[in-house]
Amino acid sequence: QVQLVESGGGLVQAGDSLRLSCASSGLSFSAYSMAWFRQAPGKEREFVAGIRRSGGSTSYGDSVKGRFTISRDNAKNTVYLQMNSLKPEDTAVYYCGARGSPFASGRSGDYDYWGQGTQVTVSS
Repeated sequence: QVQLVESGGGLVQAGDSLRLSCASSGLSFSAYSMAWFRQAPGKEREFVAGIRRSGGSTSYGDSVKGRFTISRDNAKNTVYLQMNSLKPEDTAVYYCGARGSPFASGRSGDYDYWGQGTQVTVSS
């Protein structure tokens, strides 16, 4: 049984940093590209960042470029999202997704597995 478990969310102030983690089990982690998406109330799920299964290439949504960094540790079956200079508009539930492809995608429908999400709330 595949499981993706996100952690690290919380309530912070604008300008603060957070590091999200997504630990996987039940799949060959190094065979999957990984991504973070987020969803705010009343909005569609939005691509945040993606990383190839090798970890050699990353991509970011325009709203987080230069502030967020995605990384992965294939030995620990874990993907991370370092979030710096947080803004109130970053408030959302953050989900990690796993895609059985060498390449990450910006479309949520391309992902095979999802975690349950972790809430990030940024106060002004």
